[in-house]
Amino acid sequence: MRQVIIIGSGPAGLTAALYAARANLSPLLIEGLESGGQLMLTTAVENYPGFRDGIMGPDLMAEMRAQAARFGTEFVTGDVTGVELTQPPFTVTTSDTAWRGRSLIIATGASARLLGLPSERALMGHGVSTCATCDGYFFRDKPIAVVGGGDSAMEEATFLTKFASHVTVVHRRDTLRASKIMQEKAFRNPKISFEWDAAVHDITDTGKGVVDGIVLRNLKTGALKSLAVEGVFVAIGHTPNTGLFKGQVELDANGYIVPRGGARTSAAGVFAAGDVQDHVYRQAITAAGSGCMAAIDAERYLESLPESDAAAEDAAAPSAVTS
Repeated sequence: MRQVIIIGSGPAGLTAALYAARANLSPLLIEGLESGGQLMLTTAVENYPGFRDGIMGPDLMAEMRAQAARFGTEFVTGDVTGVELTQPPFTVTTSDTAWRGRSLIIATGASARLLGLPSERALMGHGVSTCATCDGYFFRDKPIAVVGGGDSAMEEATFLTKFASHVTVVHRRDTLRASKIMQEKAFRNPKISFEWDAAVHDITDTGKGVVDGIVLRNLKTGALKSLAVEGVFVAIGHTPNTGLFKGQVELDANGYIVPRGGARTSAAGVFAAGDVQDHVYRQAITAAGSGCMAAIDAERYLESLPESDAAAEDAAAPSAVTS
């Protein structure tokens, strides 16, 4: 019987694994076929403490994974296909194995919604970004575009005026969805202009491997228009990866796990860390911090279990059943 099972291998999951392993809980981490989280799509990370010269996103995740492994974390590669969280011991199922554990840490993150352009994926981290706080510094004195019309887009556009020479907001409609106060702040900013009724048709790089412009399509006339920018920030929202947990832990209206103090969730013995329960900060450092919280909360939960319950669980089933 596993003491702790962790789903997710971004900063939250790997930090939880590190702390659980150092607490002698022998955690099992299921890292998914696309491991490492959103930082695997990031080039230079310059705001993670301890790396004064910055570090590449994939390199940071490799270091975190190696550190968790050093203290005894066991890694399994595969996507989770189902969970049973009615009561402990919990069952976590991959394509060929059912794992059982006394506690569970959910660190499945949230996925940024993208435009779906091949050029967007090719230039991600090379002028295309989904995080102004992370990457705004790299666009000092450069013209950039922000795609979106909600509060997040207006917040990012306003923030980016601290660095960019000019910010063009591209929105599919002729009015914004953002709150009035966020709209007014953007409208008053002399460094922000708007392209209304427009969608990004393509992101151009002329073979250089970096953004040098975008092609806009007017959604009313179909006309194409080129705009010279050196950065594109996609701010059309995030989708929390919580589909597996609907009906088993409390989710808010947008699908994020609702924390119940610390990293606890509505299900006893189930904890959540990282962007799967955080729609506000969404930073690597805050995800790592909440991973630490989840591991400590899980350790304290396990210590509170009667020894008789643990013995009964051990006798009930093997830790994994392979089909």
